[in-house]
Amino acid sequence: MNQESFSFVIYMIHACANKWGKMPSEVYKILSSVDCINNLLVKHFDVMHTQSTSFVIEDIVEYLGARGIKL
Repeated sequence: MNQESFSFVIYMIHACANKWGKMPSEVYKILSSVDCINNLLVKHFDVMHTQSTSFVIEDIVEYLGARGIKL
């Protein structure tokens, strides 16, 4: 993970925390539990960082839902 993708991941963790009313540490644990950080955010950084925050959050919710995580 390079500096740009790292900053993007941190930004998205905080954006999800704000949207879902959770602490960033809790969001990190949720995303890590299903490898969302590496398999979605870092892997698709080139495309995702050009999308709106709300669109990326929707993608994260879809990813989590497909893995049985309900928010």
